[in-house]
Amino acid sequence: MGNSYIDLIIRIKNGYMARKETIVSSYSRFKEEILAKLKKLGFIKEYKVEGDKVKKISVDLLYEKNLPAVTDVKIFSKPGQRHYVQYKNLKPVLGGFGYAILSTPKGIKTNKEAKKEKTGGELLFNIW
Repeated sequence: MGNSYIDLIIRIKNGYMARKETIVSSYSRFKEEILAKLKKLGFIKEYKVEGDKVKKISVDLLYEKNLPAVTDVKIFSKPGQRHYVQYKNLKPVLGGFGYAILSTPKGIKTNKEAKKEKTGGELLFNIW
């Protein structure tokens, strides 16, 4: 699967909807970068890479006052259609309450970081 980050994001969203404590997904470095960014933004509690030959990622979901940290996700780039944006065209997500996650030449960035660094890239998804 070329774009398995979509699977990871949907697993996280569905995990929150089902009120799960943890979810498990297959491992890739790209997924790990996305999870590091989501942890920094406060959308997940923690993630762990497990296994030697076949690695898996275990993600601990975050609830505050019994409410999930992720309300919804909108995916833009898909395997058949990539969605690229310039930093000038980046808009706030949900009036600044959410984030757009981009894959840039400088790594995984949020819309605010990309705008500040004046770098565009592939718009992966919005999360709020």
